[in-house]
Amino acid sequence: MSIINASTEDAVREVLSLDQRIPDPDQVAVSAEAGIVTLRGTVGSFGQRRAAVHDAANVVGVDDVNDELKVRLLDESRREDADIRGMALQILMWDADVPAELIDVKVDEGWVTLTGDVSYQFESDAAFEDVADMLGVVGVTNSIRVTTP
Repeated sequence: MSIINASTEDAVREVLSLDQRIPDPDQVAVSAEAGIVTLRGTVGSFGQRRAAVHDAANVVGVDDVNDELKVRLLDESRREDADIRGMALQILMWDADVPAELIDVKVDEGWVTLTGDVSYQFESDAAFEDVADMLGVVGVTNSIRVTTP
């Protein structure tokens, strides 16, 4: 590994250690090669996973991030799929940027899948953001289609 990669790895580790959204940054293994950072390990929520990838992507010298992180929910973070679905639907209804009546939510072992048709990309993006950081969510697939109005 070159010195440049080592300093990139160190910079990513430093950023992760400073992010309060990631309570156990030592659980994230960081490697770098030619501007590509790979994150491996386990985090406690989908929100922590997103934060780690975002942090790594914003380090100077990083061109891309391979996200190989796994989410392992602690017992107090676990939610029943039906509870996650109900809360997700409620959150979508509260967001003025989301046409909630056009979106369906399915949940399988904490993994949320959004489906439906919306008129604008920002509506799909807002729906994703609404559910991504919910307690109990281990991942989100956004299958919402954007159709031309």
